[in-house]
Amino acid sequence: MTAPEQAQVEAALQQIQDPYLKQDLVAADIVKAVSVDGDKRKVSLEFPYPCAGIQADLTAQIQAVLGDDVEIEFSTNIQPHAGQNQLPNMASVKNIVAVASGKGGVGKSTTTVNLALAMAAEGAKVGIMDADIYGPSQGLMLGVEGQRPEPVGDKHMKPVVSHGIQSMSMSYLIDENTPMVWRGPMVAGALQQLMTQTLWEDLDYLFVDMPPGTGDVQLTLSQKVPVAGAVVVTTPQDIALLDAKKGVEMFRKVDIPVLGVVENMSTHICSNCGHTEHIFGEGGGERISEQYDTELLGNLPLSLSIRKQVDAGNPTVLSDPDSAEAQIYRDIARKVAAILAKRGKAAPAAFPNISIEED
Repeated sequence: MTAPEQAQVEAALQQIQDPYLKQDLVAADIVKAVSVDGDKRKVSLEFPYPCAGIQADLTAQIQAVLGDDVEIEFSTNIQPHAGQNQLPNMASVKNIVAVASGKGGVGKSTTTVNLALAMAAEGAKVGIMDADIYGPSQGLMLGVEGQRPEPVGDKHMKPVVSHGIQSMSMSYLIDENTPMVWRGPMVAGALQQLMTQTLWEDLDYLFVDMPPGTGDVQLTLSQKVPVAGAVVVTTPQDIALLDAKKGVEMFRKVDIPVLGVVENMSTHICSNCGHTEHIFGEGGGERISEQYDTELLGNLPLSLSIRKQVDAGNPTVLSDPDSAEAQIYRDIARKVAAILAKRGKAAPAAFPNISIEED
């Protein structure tokens, strides 16, 4: 391939914008190889975030500028990203993302499981850590309530796998009717054990479903676990927004970047007439995002189908993948991964400074 031919192809690819990195394919360093052999042209693209859902659209855009006969190869290279306070990354887990809310009842766990499934649908290896020790729900939502993790040796266990998602939850270790009457230090210790003694298998992303509030579990996570970023879930209701702000402030104080805000129950669509109504208020997630200079990742409706599907252990992204709601979850997943991809990568382990002094 001559230099003019390569320059011509690259100039054409500069016309195409990555919708999540907000740069053209060349500037974003996505174009890894270009080859021209007579009439045959091949473009190899490597994305820093999982993006299966946009490949068809990108293919159409590239064919529009290079011709229908161009061969396009897609791949991803998801890098580990640094956690807070230089905590070393966990073995076999590249990126830990906390999903939190200031208060309960805003749909945080439902958002977590659908976000994890959406990220897997985009092509990533994903896990869920259910950190809500008092009220674990991920087992039910993943359809594996009552299963037990397989022990490995005296201290470790394999995650429970469902729908291609690796997961760990206190609900796998206790009877569903057993209340967790534990003081804060016991809860913090249990969380750390569940996180570190689970043999996660080569995860690109581990989503941590946080309990409501800003207590012991959140403090333990910020001190012991390298969290690459957090997603805050809220509703437009004023009281939920107040608590969501506290959640954002908490993450900022412990040096965990907030990747964005998800506004849940944003609108209600009447199942009979299709009328849309903002029954909990309007624009709250956008106001928080602007106030804290973060991103509004998406708005999800108050939907009967989302609730029914997750209660049945078959969340929306799986049971109705072509629905508008499933597409919103997948858009949010791509945004989260792309925002992480633009942040600093995890630094290699540092060597100590050695000085030699003569007596």
